[in-house]
Amino acid sequence: MIADDELVRRARHLEWLLLDVDGVFTDGSLLYSEKGEELKSFHVRDGLGVKLAQRAGLKVGVLSGRTSRALARRARDLALDATILERSEKAPAFERFCAEHGTSPDRVAFAGDDLLDLPVLARCGLSFAPADAVAEVRERVDRVLTARGGAGAVRELVELVLRARGDWQRVAGPYLAGAGPGLVS
Repeated sequence: MIADDELVRRARHLEWLLLDVDGVFTDGSLLYSEKGEELKSFHVRDGLGVKLAQRAGLKVGVLSGRTSRALARRARDLALDATILERSEKAPAFERFCAEHGTSPDRVAFAGDDLLDLPVLARCGLSFAPADAVAEVRERVDRVLTARGGAGAVRELVELVLRARGDWQRVAGPYLAGAGPGLVS
């Protein structure tokens, strides 16, 4: 775990928040309908967190080894800036992402929960894991969140980064004053 002053320094340098999906944006459960369609459950607070991050000028994307219609729909609903799916080899996908978006790894925060995420967690500028991530991931990230995957971990990450950058009051202030801008989460 890095010290608070180092978190602030790195957070101020960020351009992107990139997130694993299963186990970070969701609780990692795989549910199938009777027709075989994969179902996913997303926490509404995580959605608002994404919108607040975007409002603060950060770009937000997902990098997942899987794909589903539910995920594609959620990505559209949140107007994610990047949606990288079906990439079980995440290191080359991350390198391509950085090249395509004209950014460097140190300007990207990444949240992951399992072994497939370790290559990106080791390369990014700021790394996070939900509270229920596997031990090998929790031991290697800059910060372990208190929330579990799919239960507000993304929102917690966003709030931590925005507070560290000094953006929290600016983007959350209108809501706290009762006059929020009406973002859909």
